[in-house]
Amino acid sequence: MKKRVVLGMSGGVDSAVAAYLLREKGYEVIGVTMQVWQDDNGFTEREGGCCSLTAVDDARMTADTLGIPFYVMNFKEVFREKVIDYFMEEYIEGRTPNPCIACNKYIKFDELLHRAEALGADFVATGHYAKIYEKDGRMVMEKAIDDTKDQTYALYNLTQEQLRKTLMPCGDYRKTRIREIAREMDLGVGNKKDSQEICFIDDNDHGRYIYEKKPELRIPGNFVDLSGNVLGRHKGIAYYTIGQRKGLGLSIGRPVFVSKIDKDKNEVVLTDESALFKTTLYADKLNWVSSEAVTKPHRTTAKIRYSAIPAPCTIYPMDEGSVKVVFDEKQRAITAGQSVVFYDANLVLGGGTIYKIED
Repeated sequence: MKKRVVLGMSGGVDSAVAAYLLREKGYEVIGVTMQVWQDDNGFTEREGGCCSLTAVDDARMTADTLGIPFYVMNFKEVFREKVIDYFMEEYIEGRTPNPCIACNKYIKFDELLHRAEALGADFVATGHYAKIYEKDGRMVMEKAIDDTKDQTYALYNLTQEQLRKTLMPCGDYRKTRIREIAREMDLGVGNKKDSQEICFIDDNDHGRYIYEKKPELRIPGNFVDLSGNVLGRHKGIAYYTIGQRKGLGLSIGRPVFVSKIDKDKNEVVLTDESALFKTTLYADKLNWVSSEAVTKPHRTTAKIRYSAIPAPCTIYPMDEGSVKVVFDEKQRAITAGQSVVFYDANLVLGGGTIYKIED
């Protein structure tokens, strides 16, 4: 009997080709697009955006071409609670969230997996670029073959149970080859652009979005320097993130950058760029993927954002499951609320959420 797999189809080229690859490997593939938009607009203002109404049409077209069943499932409530509400709360607290990591953890590899099991599926699958396999009785995750498209940074939260029931066929291919397969199979999305923005914000203006939803929380305050001198007024702390230079609305004769957001004082601290470079961070909410939890100082490499290159560091375990991470060289704009992910060469050891930064 064929193994049944429920594939999350975003309407893009990666999930389309994932459907083809899985079908060719002999799986019974069921395509599912997750309805996460919160109103009738359906994210239509961003053409081709992840999980938009146009994405549903593209996913359905791919399923028809491949001759696989296709469904749209309602994930609106859990997406609002686990992704949108979390996203707004983090910015309001002066931290910078990563909604894609939250979506992967709670939606694509939790809620979707539960619904897939209800359909009698053996696996869930996505078009993510990562490699998952079993080694010595443990499921491990490796970077994709195409390092320029690797998505393991956003996938470190997967549990052993989730990894055991997840397939990511695109991880064994380069993106150029994925597009070639889409064109060869006439899937209709071979030249479709990748979606990179936040799917539920039409113009990528997170501050506008948050304060339209929660206008009572928009409290203007002061831009200050490291000595507390007032440099100007900010519009509300949710508009800003660490390392930001553009959009400050200030003209003080020199480049300045956001280096700290103080929610208690309602202040945004501005400095020159050199002050953005830090050596040490603290992280909690850890998930260890390809290794057991670190119990003694451990040399490895780590990324502090999706686009970063893993940098040499030492992990020091602390009380209550948190860790201190000290980099060999200072890193630019380490940001509370973002994730730090640890790598041993191509192997993903695990990761956690940054909550404190030191020089």
